[in-house]
Amino acid sequence: MRRVLVPHLVSGQAPAVDHSIHQLHGQTMGTSWSVSLVAAPARSLESIKTGIQRQLDTVVAQMSTWENDSNLSRYNQAAANTWHTLPDEFFYVLRYALEVAQESEGAYDPTSGPLVNAWGFGPAARLTQRPEQAILNAARARVGWQRVTIDANHKRALQPGGIYLDLSAIAKGFAVDQVARYLSQQGIASYLVEVGGELCGTGIKPDALPWWVVLEQPLPLQTQATSLTETVIALHGLAVATSGDYRRYFTVNNVAGPTQYSHTIDPRSGEPIQHGLASVTVIHRDCITADAVSTALNVLGADKGMAFATARSIPALFITRTPSGFVEQMTPEFSALMQ
Repeated sequence: MRRVLVPHLVSGQAPAVDHSIHQLHGQTMGTSWSVSLVAAPARSLESIKTGIQRQLDTVVAQMSTWENDSNLSRYNQAAANTWHTLPDEFFYVLRYALEVAQESEGAYDPTSGPLVNAWGFGPAARLTQRPEQAILNAARARVGWQRVTIDANHKRALQPGGIYLDLSAIAKGFAVDQVARYLSQQGIASYLVEVGGELCGTGIKPDALPWWVVLEQPLPLQTQATSLTETVIALHGLAVATSGDYRRYFTVNNVAGPTQYSHTIDPRSGEPIQHGLASVTVIHRDCITADAVSTALNVLGADKGMAFATARSIPALFITRTPSGFVEQMTPEFSALMQ
């Protein structure tokens, strides 16, 4: 049976009868983006597409660890005890990342870049073996969100020495929000934005229905059947993000059997998560929040993540792998969205 999720209120003025859905696509952040929007059939969308790409290119230019001349890379490479004035977008994302780090007690940590790199999930070459413990220890010693000092009055951040920011777990969500704001500024009232699997939508389609999307599901292991029920949600003024252990990983074949190392790393231990939580989906008004919080919950695991999300009234869906298949858990707020 298909489960359908709806927001508390799906209403709004339907587009003009002569409007239709337009599709735009592109590349960014090593992945793809897509936008569906409602506009008159004859409206030229080249300028809209250019504007969307400009928003995404700005995020890359400011916050990419893969670009040596990005604002983030220049901060990471800076000398100890130096202050750096940041662009508005970068400062906003960093400040929010530090807030989530504090709230989650380091389950999400924007300074975990050295660990990401040490495990082969950064700009350097991918790994086929577990890193040496000395390398992991050295990387772990450089991690700690508490070491980052920001000056809100001047929108600057202190590089205390050795800090390597990685905003990959929050930048895509921010990019989705930026594109959504841009579309609204262009007078587009109904749209669905997707960047690398993170989504937000608002408005009503010409058929007077909201934007329906299927929630991302974790990939089954060879010994598991895809026992999950398809879940669909109406994104009407909502965003959704999923963090999963199946997106990027490498497998090492040991004498005792294969070990899979996920790209989702617990900054507190320095190790990839191994608690069996396959994915976490978070629904929120803002995609930046859904993106960062889903990462924190994924690190926390099903039990602690559920307690964290429930205490903060966060709509979240947890999917855990077990020997007999997938097990789903949802917070009361997620359950309340069920129809």
